[in-house]
Amino acid sequence: MLSDRARIHVQAGGGGDGCMSFRRESRVPKGGPDGGDGGRGGDVVLVCDDSLRDLQFFRRTAHFKARRGGHGRGALRFGPEGELLEVHVPPGTVAELEDGTRHDLVTPGQRATVVRGGSGGRGNKHFATPTRQAPRFAERGLPGEEGWIELRLKLLADVGLVGLPNAGKSSLLSRLTRAQPKIADYPFTTLEPVLGTIEADDRQLVLADIPGLIEGASDGAGLGHDFLAHVERTRLLVHVLDLAPVDGSDPVENHATIERELAAHDARLAALPRVLALSKVDLVTPEAAAQAAAEWRERLGEAAPVLLTSSATGDGLDTLRRALLEHVPLASPLDVPEVEGLAEHQVFRPAAERGFRVEQLEDGRFRVLGSGVDRLVLRYDVDNEEAMAHLERRLKRIGVIQALEDAGFEAGDDVEIGGIEFELDPS
Repeated sequence: MLSDRARIHVQAGGGGDGCMSFRRESRVPKGGPDGGDGGRGGDVVLVCDDSLRDLQFFRRTAHFKARRGGHGRGALRFGPEGELLEVHVPPGTVAELEDGTRHDLVTPGQRATVVRGGSGGRGNKHFATPTRQAPRFAERGLPGEEGWIELRLKLLADVGLVGLPNAGKSSLLSRLTRAQPKIADYPFTTLEPVLGTIEADDRQLVLADIPGLIEGASDGAGLGHDFLAHVERTRLLVHVLDLAPVDGSDPVENHATIERELAAHDARLAALPRVLALSKVDLVTPEAAAQAAAEWRERLGEAAPVLLTSSATGDGLDTLRRALLEHVPLASPLDVPEVEGLAEHQVFRPAAERGFRVEQLEDGRFRVLGSGVDRLVLRYDVDNEEAMAHLERRLKRIGVIQALEDAGFEAGDDVEIGGIEFELDPS
């Protein structure tokens, strides 16, 4: 069964810790600090893989974690960077992150970095100064980003077959292509989209049989709501309309029902070119079929070609095949026009949040909130007096100490930053 939705948890690798080390060699007295830096953690990258067709793999595996960076070592040896983790998804996958960021993966080989690895900590060599020649602390590596990602597959098909249940879409697809969908004489036979391919001398067309829609599908009724997204990428819709419904319903009202649901789901669908395929003409007289075709041509005008088809006898299938090859444009709507004047390699990334705010808690405690300050505190060992002295200088330099004092802070009060509570004494 085709799986078109999945929810996965991804975690990038943490950065390696910097090393606290001093050079110890014979005949080299007081060699000084030589601790190397930790390596950066590995990213998690989604890769569009043309060998995949659905999201079935993610039903069995939902957690993905990249490798962390290696720790720094003495003699200024840097830790290795963590290996990035590639998660392969089929073409047509839309990945939505918890913050609302969306990645649309449609081209084989396309890549999207969804979580980034933590940066490595610096070794004690970086903290040597003329007045602090033997620093006995180093930075810790930062944890990697993590979060849940919603994956949604939207089929990459040129033509979508839409219509009410039991309109004859599956039979039509099986005769136009080599696809073998399940076919029966009761509604809701198709429980998942089925793809087929029309071969021509110079091109191919991919057809998708979309499960039957019913009134209210765009609001969640029936099966069609789960699969309406699969027609969003198509470039032409074939509206399959049963000329002899088994329930005795009116074909005109049935046609209007499907058109309303498509427009309610996505306004773009209402603007897609159409072909109206009047199916099961073998069940009515030739005169009745010709009259119905004339009425629909008069009703639709030039908006859509009207064709008579029968999957049982094969009537009209060659005409429909030629019409699809004629009406589907060669250029893909996913092609992005080239923009002149831009640099060949130009990358823009959002800057890290630098703001912070101070809250006064009960019992004279204070809390500082801000992602930049949180990362700064995570860098250092709060049990190391020398590291804490360096941290306090950093906090004073970026204005945190002044903001605390403005809020009533006094030396020796407890401060919570990044979930870590410690006694702060800037003096």
